[in-house]
Amino acid sequence: MTEFILIVISAVFINNFVVVQFLGICPFLGVSKDFKSALGMGLAVTFVMTLTCLITYPLYTYVLVPLGIEFMEIIVFIFIIAAIVQMIEMALKKFSPTLYNAMGIYLPLITTNCAVLGVAELVIDAGQIASLIGISASQMNMGYAVLYGLFAGIGFTVAIVIMSGLREKIARNGVTRHLKGFPIAMM
Repeated sequence: MTEFILIVISAVFINNFVVVQFLGICPFLGVSKDFKSALGMGLAVTFVMTLTCLITYPLYTYVLVPLGIEFMEIIVFIFIIAAIVQMIEMALKKFSPTLYNAMGIYLPLITTNCAVLGVAELVIDAGQIASLIGISASQMNMGYAVLYGLFAGIGFTVAIVIMSGLREKIARNGVTRHLKGFPIAMM
């Protein structure tokens, strides 16, 4: 139970991919203009991060490493991420066209979102996550990897939703012309 709590706190707050590690900033800034789009993007990124960890961790551990081709990890991971994003894009286009249109170009950009690739790379480095949650590297398993991916995505969602709320509030208030848009949002 302690490891679970440490994964949640670490992934959502302490090592948040957007706020602390500055990964995934492009879709974060592009889609955080309104709450609905931000929440949709956050949920999509969470889903992609979770599925990515679910697929890449065992693929790396049980296929790439035994075959001695772990140097191919980035290419394989990007291919998997692209396939997952393509599935989400097709599903959103069919079942939620308004959300699909609101996300625009930023939805396919999840493929190149470095936060998603970052979480995939982080979970295969058993030592880093194991040290964060207080276990030995040999105890790292797929369960921890998937949980970390899920809560890293939730951390991304929390950050983008908070930013969208701030940007909506700022848009309603009078702001000088020179500070409108990204400048005031970054302040």
